[in-house]
Amino acid sequence: MIETGQVYTHDFQFSQDEVNRFAEVTGDKNPVHLDAAYAAGTMFKRPIMHGMLSASLFSKVFGTLFPGEGTIYLKQSLSFLKPMYVDTAYEAVFTVKEVMKDKNRAVVETLIKDKNTGNVCTSGEATVLNVDKIK
Repeated sequence: MIETGQVYTHDFQFSQDEVNRFAEVTGDKNPVHLDAAYAAGTMFKRPIMHGMLSASLFSKVFGTLFPGEGTIYLKQSLSFLKPMYVDTAYEAVFTVKEVMKDKNRAVVETLIKDKNTGNVCTSGEATVLNVDKIK
């Protein structure tokens, strides 16, 4: 069962190939994500990942790991605070802020941190529903 104050973490990283495939699926082929020469001339100096690619990890975790199977993702706020790069170790941190047992829902803080610097790259809050695991 999910409880207020509970924390779940998940380590991950994405490759340039995964960024390229995300660009193909979404149609977001902004060269800042795909072209090293172009990105070198930007404030980032190298290609950055799509913010939504990194945030898509939240869906994976909610639906398969925490709280897991049967979870319905109802709502998500997002702030992209720092650029994220391929082949870099990140940690997603999920902290349960509120449990609404009568509605089988939970409000969960969602953060992505750079594992080397500790910087928060993405922050937000999600609302999820799971009739079997939120009671």
